[in-house]
Amino acid sequence: MISKKIVSMGFNCVRLTYPTFLATDDSLASLTVRQSFQNLNLTTFIAGFQKNNPFFLDLSLIQAYQAVVSNLGDNNIMVILDNHLTKPGWCCSNNDDNGFFGDKYFNPDLWIRGLTRMATLFKGVSNVVGMSLRNELRGPKQNVGEWYNYMPKGAEAVHSANPNVLVILSGLSFDTDLSFLKTRQVNLSFTGKLVFEMHWYSFTDGGVWGTGNPNQVCGKVSQRVMDAGGFLLQQKYPLFLSEFGLDQRGTNVNDNRYLNCLMGLATELDLDWAYWTLIENYYLREGVIDAKESYGILHWKRYEIRNSTMLKKISALRYPFQGPGQESQLHKVIFHPATGLCVQKQTLNETLPLGDCSKSEAWSYTADKSLVLNGTSFCVQVDELGKSPKLGVNCSDSNSKWEMISDSKMHLSSKLNNANGTLVCLDVDSSSRVVINPCKCLSEDHACDPASQWFKLVDSTRSPST
Repeated sequence: MISKKIVSMGFNCVRLTYPTFLATDDSLASLTVRQSFQNLNLTTFIAGFQKNNPFFLDLSLIQAYQAVVSNLGDNNIMVILDNHLTKPGWCCSNNDDNGFFGDKYFNPDLWIRGLTRMATLFKGVSNVVGMSLRNELRGPKQNVGEWYNYMPKGAEAVHSANPNVLVILSGLSFDTDLSFLKTRQVNLSFTGKLVFEMHWYSFTDGGVWGTGNPNQVCGKVSQRVMDAGGFLLQQKYPLFLSEFGLDQRGTNVNDNRYLNCLMGLATELDLDWAYWTLIENYYLREGVIDAKESYGILHWKRYEIRNSTMLKKISALRYPFQGPGQESQLHKVIFHPATGLCVQKQTLNETLPLGDCSKSEAWSYTADKSLVLNGTSFCVQVDELGKSPKLGVNCSDSNSKWEMISDSKMHLSSKLNNANGTLVCLDVDSSSRVVINPCKCLSEDHACDPASQWFKLVDSTRSPST
């Protein structure tokens, strides 16, 4: 049921966490699911297993993990095995003794042994496509020198045991920092299967989303992300945003602003990603039974989507704008992060609609800053405030020239064809109609939300679907 629900929501991969001890401590791995729940005083949950998945109860923990992977595979869902920590528990803090090589619960030799066993165990399992070597390296002992000492050893161990999986390397500071790779790349015996991963949450940058102007904050944070790891894409290395997420209740202003910024950058970079997390409750978290998870997509018992608007919004990120299997010549799509939709074609006398990005027409952004519909002589033109832009053929006037302004580089601005040359921006009104309005929230005001006026010109080779 859960696997089918994952598919129905449009996801094709699960980042499945495990502790090192599951692979290296036979006394843990051999416990049955029933025994584990009994040992943790979670007996009230056993009835749920008995009703929905009774065969799980008397599987050992490692067998149960394998059964989950198998069931995901039966539903055509790929799996990334993620070594989340060593000792089972909640992750993460700077002082949990699970954070970096040499910590109490992070013996490098044991870690490599665990990676090797997991890689061996899932060799030949076709839906296991990658292994993440360690989640969120952190803590007072973290340093670049030891990263270069041990991470290649872990990578080589996985490759040697299972040459078919992608090998995914995380950075420092809770997987927010890969900047050290700018000047020194990792040296490995294999090529073509190395991936780097990063995490990005609203809280990664403190409380800036609530205290600063969103345009200025988005500009600064996007640059930080590029400096911390986004540069790897420019070096032709794959980068996986292996964790992002937000409060599914929809009331967290910081999270909502952050997501709009993330959507813009993620589409620009065409990132692969994983959302944290699936379920809104944990059996046990930091001593609390049935602990709530505000980021969880699904209700715990009803398996209903908690925030369908958010899920629909991020659906724009599910399909690649570029890459293998894309058939069209390089072009632009005009993406609106706040809705996850793209600007569609109009006739001369119709409004400019938003729609599914998979059906977006191809646009060109010319050297003289016109937005031209590919294969035609039509360009996007400003007409009057409050009205939709139009398509026209006179593309030399100022009202046909568009620039990305503000620190976020997501205000798509032009000028009215009047005596003052009034600066205006594309906007989306309450009816989800693309219109022309005065540019808003460009700087200073932290209470102003510019999301309706944020657009991104995204490179794409995707052919529009019909």
